[in-house]
Amino acid sequence: LDDEVGPDVLPTNSRANEFRGPNRRNSRLFPTHCKGPPVRARRTVTPVMIARNPRELKDSLNKDQRWLGIDMGTKTMGLALSDVTLTIATPLDTLRRGKFTHDAESLQAIIVKERVGGLVFGLPLNMDGSEGPRCQSVRQFSTNLAKRIDVPMTFWDERLSTVAVTRTLLDADASRKRRSEVVDKMAAAFILQGALDS
Repeated sequence: LDDEVGPDVLPTNSRANEFRGPNRRNSRLFPTHCKGPPVRARRTVTPVMIARNPRELKDSLNKDQRWLGIDMGTKTMGLALSDVTLTIATPLDTLRRGKFTHDAESLQAIIVKERVGGLVFGLPLNMDGSEGPRCQSVRQFSTNLAKRIDVPMTFWDERLSTVAVTRTLLDADASRKRRSEVVDKMAAAFILQGALDS
């Protein structure tokens, strides 16, 4: 019992220097002879939800939030936006792609501005339903994006979306220049509408 030290009493023996510090109540836990700061618990990061299907994505939305449809290309990224009732998809914009950081910041700005609560990535499956390098590229982009933004996301089969949109533009007698300007965002709207209707 003689060796016990109260919370506000410094030891009087030769070990006293081990316990001196700015806060004597904590000095017994972190003596001055210990090297380095106290170890802190690791911060827990909540992963972004990857919904299995659009119906599951709808359940995660808050009131008055929209979906953003994304048609990923190697050089451009077509975007489409839903209404708040998740009924109609409208072409929004076509972004010129750059480095990932640039693309992520551009998407993040749109997400905040348009109150986006869910992302729908077009998944370019092969005609037999298998996934090739383009699908892997889209999935990798979404995985990296999920580390920067806290918005649930899902994927939707985009097979023949560009073909369908191009055919529509041809039927409307759109010029080649006009088709190149709008095809990506219209493809994004085609993808998003399919997800909305599912």
